[in-house]
Amino acid sequence: MKMNYIKRRKTFFLISLAVIVICIVMMFVNYFNGKGILNYDIEFSGGSIIHLDITKEFDVQTQILPLVIEYLGDSSAVIQTIPDTYQVLITTKTTDATLRTDFVDHVQEEFGLEGNIILAEDSFSPTISSELQSTAMSAVVLASVLMLIYIWVRFKDFKFGAAAVIALVHDVLIMMCVYVVFRIPVNYSFIAAILTIIGYSINDTIIVFDRIRENKRVIGGSDEVVINTSISQTLTRSINTSITTLIMVASLNIFGTPSVREFAFPLVVGVISGTYSSIFIASPVWFELRKVAKFFHKKATT
Repeated sequence: MKMNYIKRRKTFFLISLAVIVICIVMMFVNYFNGKGILNYDIEFSGGSIIHLDITKEFDVQTQILPLVIEYLGDSSAVIQTIPDTYQVLITTKTTDATLRTDFVDHVQEEFGLEGNIILAEDSFSPTISSELQSTAMSAVVLASVLMLIYIWVRFKDFKFGAAAVIALVHDVLIMMCVYVVFRIPVNYSFIAAILTIIGYSINDTIIVFDRIRENKRVIGGSDEVVINTSISQTLTRSINTSITTLIMVASLNIFGTPSVREFAFPLVVGVISGTYSSIFIASPVWFELRKVAKFFHKKATT
């Protein structure tokens, strides 16, 4: 027996709404606890990156971290080692050049090093960080607008485009929930993850919309019948594609480096959310938009 997706659309909407409300609540909790709504990484909050070559074995927890806390004053600094080298990458919110110089001097003293051990050093001011945030937001908005125009032109129906964009906004909000709840650092990977999921989700949504358009001509009937039939026909394809993608992304999350896992875990959630929205959100939203359009058309002709 085929599932009546349209009949249960309010349940699907409520599930998504509940997750988004949890996200909003967590934003307020983080804000009032002084943590900030999101955990902005150096690219978005301002700070410094110091890349050092220690040239000998070292222990991050007992030798590097205490020096970072004492001389850079940042207990939340991210310290990463470079595989098969004696190099360390330190990301800190401290941007004072004097403190950084003092820190490097004490690292050299700790390990008995001479000469220049700094391989790279970079800083981002809060002003540049604000520009990056603005650019990131512009990228997401531009992508959504272009998607709207493309689907509008392709399907010759603005409602298809509007429904697809609403589904994309849904996916972006769910991704935001992951970053808010799990306090994943918001950096360049955040932008890449958002844009990746937008592309993945819209592809799946277009497959369903194509089948709806085809079935409107072939089987006819009410919008409810057409949508339910179309989703049922594409469901196996959507789920199989998602499972294949999830296996690959989950592997990255399990076996990848910490920086890779920061990118892979949101993608896992994004793939699930994108599949959910393509099946349970986009088409029901199109159904609702069709109802509204028919209502106003009826009002205009009476």
